[in-house]
Amino acid sequence: MGAPSKQCFQLTQTFFGFNASYRLQLQETIFNMIWFGEGRWDWDTIYNMPVFIRNYWIKRINDISNTRAEQIKQQTANQKSKR
Repeated sequence: MGAPSKQCFQLTQTFFGFNASYRLQLQETIFNMIWFGEGRWDWDTIYNMPVFIRNYWIKRINDISNTRAEQIKQQTANQKSKR
């Protein structure tokens, strides 16, 4: 009985594992949550966080950022109108 031929082991990517674009998206998400979360989470916590909870926090951070941006626009508009 000899060693199996290389033709028997032609495995391609199956269901398991992430493709390259998802890995990049995941790393971008983790970075953004750490950066905009102002140190509230670490990398391991976010990586092991269930996806639905991670998506919830991303939506929450986006809402807060949009609210802050609107407030800044209003303040600058008020300051310009006072001049």
